[in-house]
Amino acid sequence: MTATLEQPPAPPFEPDDVPRELGTKRDVPDLAFRGIARTVGAVVLVVTGAIGIFLGYQMIPTLREYGVHFFTQNQWVPEQNLLGIKEVLLGTVEVALIALMFSFPLALLTALYISEYAPSWLRGWLVAAVDLMAAIPSIIYGLWGLLLIAPHALFVARFLNEYLGWIPIFAVHGGNPRAATFAETRYGSSAFIAGMVVSMMVIPMGCAVMRGVFAQAPMGEREAALALGSTRWGVIRSVVIPFGRGGIIGGTMLALGRALGETVAVYLIVSPDFDVKFRPLEIGTITTASLIANFFGDATKVQLSALLAAGFVLFVMTLVVNTFAAIIVNRSRSGAMTEI
Repeated sequence: MTATLEQPPAPPFEPDDVPRELGTKRDVPDLAFRGIARTVGAVVLVVTGAIGIFLGYQMIPTLREYGVHFFTQNQWVPEQNLLGIKEVLLGTVEVALIALMFSFPLALLTALYISEYAPSWLRGWLVAAVDLMAAIPSIIYGLWGLLLIAPHALFVARFLNEYLGWIPIFAVHGGNPRAATFAETRYGSSAFIAGMVVSMMVIPMGCAVMRGVFAQAPMGEREAALALGSTRWGVIRSVVIPFGRGGIIGGTMLALGRALGETVAVYLIVSPDFDVKFRPLEIGTITTASLIANFFGDATKVQLSALLAAGFVLFVMTLVVNTFAAIIVNRSRSGAMTEI
């Protein structure tokens, strides 16, 4: 007698597969985080917009009183009611560009060393040291530049004027490069010295952005370059720097925006001068921030509006520079994974 094997029952007929519905309900921590992030972002936009509207509103009485000559006049004589910011804008850009000239190579080389050459036990200390530079108050940088940098920068300015004075930007009118140091005052309190001090203040910002971008360079491309016989510098030149080009430009532009608005350090170092010139080695210049710091206390109502109008121009300049930097980073290859 043979046993009969029972066949398993056939599975019931099922229609074609249909997508499974996913629940859209979010957890409480997720909802709280989204709400806090949106609130903070909205507050930042509202505060920035309120500052811009307030400063822009102060432009109305200034234009009514001085007209477009406010932007073309290079005198600031409150006693005669002659106010203009032509030289102020030139001095602001002059100091910022000098600061960028010193800070860009230092920030780039520091970022490359930290991300590519520094040993792991030293990298954390270097990152902390560079970031700590951003926490030092401006007054400390100003005193450091006034008491330590300025006396030594005189010799550099004298050297540049003596051997490169035939170039207009290195010329110093009335300065004798062969005069005794104690008798030569045309090289002190200049945009050159102020730019050197401001450069140390903007290095941490540019270095942080560049370092973050370099650290995200694709490991596969690094290994491929090494496999083809490339050296460490070859990897940096062919992989890291091309990948981080947007971060380099963006970090530099952010540093420029920071340099445009520096107040205390420039106020302590430079000697106010409203002559239109582009001779950074020569004594005297003025920036928008130092202008406000110099004349805010004794300003009348109309003059106070003029100072706030100058602040509005600086606000727009900084906003444009930072926006331009963000666009460059977001459109670059490295910007897809980098936030500034």
